[in-house]
Amino acid sequence: MAELEFLAGPNEGKRVEIGDGPVVIGRGKEADVTIPDQAASTRHAEFRQEDGRWQVRDLDSSNGVRVNGNRVTSSWLARGDLIVVGNSRFVLHAGTGLEAPAPEAAADSEGLRLIREMRERTDRIRLEVGKVIVGQREVLDQVLMCLVANGHALLIGLPGMAKTLLVRTVAQVLDLKFKRVQFTPDLMPTDIIGTDVLETNQTTRQKEFRFLPGPVFCNLLLADEINRTPPKTQAALLEAMQEKMVTAGTETYTLEEPFFVLATQNPIEQEGTYPLPEAQLDRFMFNILIDYPAPHEEEEILRATTGGKPPDPTKVLTREEILQLQEYVRKIPVSDHVIKYVTRLVGATRPVNEDAPQVTKDYVSTGAGPRAGQYLILAAKATAILEGRIHVACSDIRRAALPVLRHRILTNFAADSEGMSSSEIIKQLVQDTPEPGAEDYPPPGERSEKEKTVGRM
Repeated sequence: MAELEFLAGPNEGKRVEIGDGPVVIGRGKEADVTIPDQAASTRHAEFRQEDGRWQVRDLDSSNGVRVNGNRVTSSWLARGDLIVVGNSRFVLHAGTGLEAPAPEAAADSEGLRLIREMRERTDRIRLEVGKVIVGQREVLDQVLMCLVANGHALLIGLPGMAKTLLVRTVAQVLDLKFKRVQFTPDLMPTDIIGTDVLETNQTTRQKEFRFLPGPVFCNLLLADEINRTPPKTQAALLEAMQEKMVTAGTETYTLEEPFFVLATQNPIEQEGTYPLPEAQLDRFMFNILIDYPAPHEEEEILRATTGGKPPDPTKVLTREEILQLQEYVRKIPVSDHVIKYVTRLVGATRPVNEDAPQVTKDYVSTGAGPRAGQYLILAAKATAILEGRIHVACSDIRRAALPVLRHRILTNFAADSEGMSSSEIIKQLVQDTPEPGAEDYPPPGERSEKEKTVGRM
């Protein structure tokens, strides 16, 4: 007897018997298995056996059917295949008729087990970091989101806000090799990436060059006050961030993964600094703000930091597990519903769009580019993983909107004169941008031939 096990969506946790098929799944009452999912079509997909093998077939749905992240028209199923219909994720269990899983599918199954443990592990990470850092939970969550999504973050905060301590503690809890570089006006690229030194070979007695790695050869690099060093040194670090490698002389060296950069900036002292150009700021996935602690948190900080030594945090994740999570972020499927919402939200930041809201036309000079949409989706996937989920919702996108868009929206003179910040504009856009509705998903019969062709690619 075959059955569907729902892992995510409205029917999460349920197991539904489907016999020997054929069975139609969809949102409408005429479907054999009904899912109350607005992102699903009335008759979305069909499961049937042909020649003793199970097959899933798309019934010309508006969102399509995905198997292991790939959109399919029809597909033979193997054991453990992850099937996506709308916002629902499930697997098919059957005694016979399912192919043996491929080696990569077995690896995915191991990744799923790790993801299901992540809600508990994320709570443990917060607990361990909380032994040293009081409060700042949202900042910690955003740092974890960025790291799991394999991005880099810009940390903005006043002196004395425990930025360095936070990063060092995260490195301890995640078993990452940590290095810190204080950026100064006389800092050179070789001070970061390393340099070749001339020495005598003790065996041959010949002179030869040997490369001495710089502090960039680590897992978690704290670039303290990145805007206080000249552009050529900033560019050397940004090359390492983007390419995950560095070049010294004629040789190229690959950095050890994972490699995560947290760069800090002081928001009040700009004299004698070298502000990062917008193109370089765009390379940072997140712009994270550290604000003053709440009064009760500040009392706890004063009590904890003026007494004995705080307990040492313990390790919760390994480097290998972090790499596994980073790989799985790319594999988590995202529904067309979420992609439409991201496109709509990012488009709302561009004053050149005719449909842009009034707040954008009044206060924004330049909106976010396509990379913002990419980072929103990756951040939402990372959020889902940290909460032990394998599905992405629009609420995950809204949670990531501020750190992703904050440094990608340029305000105009009107906004500056009225004290309107990019953060306030983003909050207004998130509030005013609706999720896609039924009108954005025409019935299958009304879809154009072009849309049908694209859906089958």
